[in-house]
Formats: sequence, C-alpha cells, structure tokens
Amino acid sequence: MELSDKGKALLRELEGCSYVPYRDSAGLLSIGIGHLLTKSELSSGKIRTHGGYYTYKDGPITDATVDALLTQDTHTAVQAVCQAVAVPLWQHQFDSLVCFVFNIGSVAFRGSTLVRLLNADDYASVPGQMFRWIYAGGEIIDGLRIRRGKEVALWKDLRI
Repeated sequence: MELSDKGKALLRELEGCSYVPYRDSAGLLSIGIGHLLTKSELSSGKIRTHGGYYTYKDGPITDATVDALLTQDTHTAVQAVCQAVAVPLWQHQFDSLVCFVFNIGSVAFRGSTLVRLLNADDYASVPGQMFRWIYAGGEIIDGLRIRRGKEVALWKDLRI
C-alpha cells in the first residue's frame, strides 16, 4: 500500500508546512512537512531527494520540493507499517498508521503493543493504543493529544 492523498493532507495539517527552515518543537532545524535537515544538508545548504538536489539557503523551496521530500520522508513510515502489520487494512487505517509512525518512529512502532494487538485481529484496540502516545517527559502534551485525536478519526474513517 501507499500513503493516499488524504493521508498526505493529514500529515501536512499535523506537521505544518514551511518553505524555509524552522526549528521544530525539539529545536531541530526542519523544512517542508516535518523534514529534519541532516548534517550534510545543514552544511551544504542543499536537500537531496530522489529527484535531485535542491538549494534551500538561497530562498524558499517550491511546492514540488516539499512534495518530493514528503514522499521520501514517508517512505520509512510506509515500509514500517507494511512490514509490521500482518492483518488487512483499509486505506484510511493504513494512512492513519503511517501518520502515527511518521511521528513516533519506526522502531517504536514495530515494538509497540498497538502492533501486537492489531496483529491479533484486535482492530478496536488501536485508538486506545494511539492515545497512549501523548506524553513527553512524563507529561501529557496537548499537541500530541490533538494529533492522536486526528489520527484516530482517520482510523475510524470519520470526517476530519
């Protein structure tokens, strides 16, 4: 499966989009839709995607570059869902999980109780398991709570 346009739109909403570098909530330099700039990209001023190199230090990147970065950056999350989940998924469920993995990371996802329960055909447990991932430093983060709500709404195929 691949991330649908609806899934990409949710990621854009959740992550925001910036055509110039910005500091994310952890203070790391990012650009586009949650693309963390690598050491190489920071030193060279160029972003490498499957489509080539794009200079960001000379001004804003284009929509095409944002899209190329998003496709590249979601590849890992798509692969993680495809490899870890052994039960059938509807597109909206797949998109929800990819958005979730994009945020928590592939390693955390693969080792999660969510994956174990889902693979045991316990689809109903997924929303509750997603809402376990709203903490940072032992405290509930309102932004993560809101994000999980939107991911759960997509999982349930509710209008978001």
